Amino acid sequence: MVLEKEIQQLKSKIAHYELIIHELSAPIITSLIEDAILVPITGTISPSRLESIRTRVLDYFAEHQDMNCAVVDFTGVETNDLSQLSCNVFASEIGQLNATLKWMGIRPIFVGFHPQLARQIVQANIHVEIETYSNLKTALPLLVNSNENDGEQCEKSIECNRKVTIR
Repeated sequence: MVLEKEIQQLKSKIAHYELIIHELSAPIITSLIEDAILVPITGTISPSRLESIRTRVLDYFAEHQDMNCAVVDFTGVETNDLSQLSCNVFASEIGQLNATLKWMGIRPIFVGFHPQLARQIVQANIHVEIETYSNLKTALPLLVNSNENDGEQCEKSIECNRKVTIR
C-alpha cells in the first residue's frame, strides 16, 4: 500500500513537471507591444514541440481575442537544434501556424531565422509565404506603426512589410 501511494505521488509530480515544461516550451510575452505577443523559441525543435507551440499560441488567442499580432522569434534556434526535423517538415509546420493565425485574423510575423536554415529551405526548393524579418529589432518599428494606426494596415505599413516567399 505504501508503494502504491509513493507511485501515485511520483506520477503527480511527473504530471506537474510536464505542465511546467509545456508552458516553458513556448513562453508568451504580452507586454512588448499592445495587442501583440512575442513567442521566443529556443533550443531543440521537434515535431511534437512545434505542435505544442502551435497549440499554446492558438489557445492563447482563443482566450485573448483582443490581440491581433503574434511575433514568433527563432533567434535562439540554431540549425543543429532542428536535427529531428527535415526542412520540409519545419517549413510545413511554420506554414500551418502562419495560415491558422491568418484565418483567425491574427498577423503572424516570424523573426530570427538562422541564415543556414534559410539557405537549407531555399536549396530544398520549399515554398512558404510568411512575413519575416531578420530580428525583433527590425520588426518592432512596423508593429509600433501598425498599433498607432489602431491595428489597421495603412499603406505605409504595407509598404514596409516584407512578404517573403521561400522557394
